[in-house]
Amino acid sequence: MDGDSRITREEYEAVLATRRELGKDMEPALVDSFVEKVEAALAVRQAGEMTASERAHKLRSQESNRAMVVAIVTAGVGIPLTAISLALVGMPALLVVWVGLVMINVAVAMGRRRNA
Repeated sequence: MDGDSRITREEYEAVLATRRELGKDMEPALVDSFVEKVEAALAVRQAGEMTASERAHKLRSQESNRAMVVAIVTAGVGIPLTAISLALVGMPALLVVWVGLVMINVAVAMGRRRNA
């Protein structure tokens, strides 16, 4: 089958017309040919559905990886920001820094849930 996996009504009618023209002697060959075409169309459709499923799995995996990267970067950035904020301003700056980092992680997690 080429690009289109659908079996049209015209194809079905053509098989019936060919059967009428050629007679019952050719019926087994015509039926076998049509069954092969139907099976090929089903195989193409099933392969497309599996591909869509695989794409969804890959997207979920990428989103999970993205969340992990954000968490790691947040921890990596949080350590020096903690030291800087405590040394320069004190506890209020530390609170602002960590609230911001937590909000970033919450936003990423909410985005993942929304896409799921």
